[in-house]
Amino acid sequence: MFLLYQTFVTIILLISPVIIIYRIFKNKEDKHRFVEKFSISTKKRKKGKLIWFHGASVGEIISVIPIIKHYEKNKEINQILITSSTLSSSKILKKFNLKKTVHQFYPIDHFFFTNKFLNFWKPTLAIFIESEIWPYMYYNLDKKKIPLILLNARITKKTYKRWIKIKKISQVVFNKIKIAFPQNSETKFFLKKIKLNNICNTGNLKFIEDPDINENKVNKNLKSELKKRKIWVASSTHESEELFCAQTHLELRKKVKNLLTIIIPRHVHRVEEIIKKLEKLKLSVSLHSSKLKKIKDTDIYIVDTFGETKKFHQIASSVFLGGSIINRGGQNPLEAARYGSRILHGPNVSNFKDVYNLLRDLNISKKIKTPKQLSSLIIFKKNKNLGLKIKNMGEKILKKTIRELDNLIKNEIKKT
Repeated sequence: MFLLYQTFVTIILLISPVIIIYRIFKNKEDKHRFVEKFSISTKKRKKGKLIWFHGASVGEIISVIPIIKHYEKNKEINQILITSSTLSSSKILKKFNLKKTVHQFYPIDHFFFTNKFLNFWKPTLAIFIESEIWPYMYYNLDKKKIPLILLNARITKKTYKRWIKIKKISQVVFNKIKIAFPQNSETKFFLKKIKLNNICNTGNLKFIEDPDINENKVNKNLKSELKKRKIWVASSTHESEELFCAQTHLELRKKVKNLLTIIIPRHVHRVEEIIKKLEKLKLSVSLHSSKLKKIKDTDIYIVDTFGETKKFHQIASSVFLGGSIINRGGQNPLEAARYGSRILHGPNVSNFKDVYNLLRDLNISKKIKTPKQLSSLIIFKKNKNLGLKIKNMGEKILKKTIRELDNLIKNEIKKT
């Protein structure tokens, strides 16, 4: 089965130039740094101890920033490496003032590239986030006796069923993990069924807030303009959901004067396509990147820049989370919930099932299916007390996670 997997990856490699060119053309790939995916490093490896964190994209990387900041202060750690697979995640890291930390794109999971990557970076410890399970990287980590931690692990019923079809291989792969920190009870259950027994419960890292991100507040001019309007935010929207939110805007403005809908697309490269659809509804659209001084006549304000979601979550009393009308499993609602916003979402939230159950029990979130339903549940006043409850939960989870990781890292540093 490993041979079959490697054959498949090799075939992908043969057509990779075409894939890379296409992705560069679509602004999904860095035209200078794509070589990192072939284990050609563009950064230097410093002497001393290096801790490696890997997460797929923006959400996973942001969830561990408070932990990375903690280890930036650790004098025994000389360098921290963060890898991810997406262009947006590499850009978001520029928002943080990190001194020891460097970013590289994650290499292709081929025996040659994973081996070359590890020979160059020589991590003391590897910390993979959520559902990042790569057979050949795991194999090479184990071969080089580099401990592997699966942090904030997430295994859904769907992914479990895929792994269980290749039960013998899955047990070999998962047995390479030294310890797993599941983010919910479902993941813990499936990890045990796969026979991974070294499990530690610390809580879901998505609850943790990073207060020092360099995007603090909306600039004074825009803030002044927004104060004049009744605003709500549609965050991390996917294809077709912008139209859903535009229809909500049309419904809501029948009873709310001076309404402004702020849309933050999950993928900003889709902005032109979104504008065309909204203008067909005769809605006036403005872009955040245009830095307009006046938005008096704007119906829909699109945030078409990276890493500025938090600014708008801070000021919104109602936030609709995308990826939930279409079948994408939903997006993380906790940032907006921490600011006391009412959370609104569609029926498809399997990625954050436990989180949404908690928010529902606290009367923070509401499920909707139609634009009319959504418009009826939008409010314009925050509940800061409920937001504080979410923040306090995050602080406890952060302290507990760091305490467990400190013990593991200290032991590995002593060994090497």
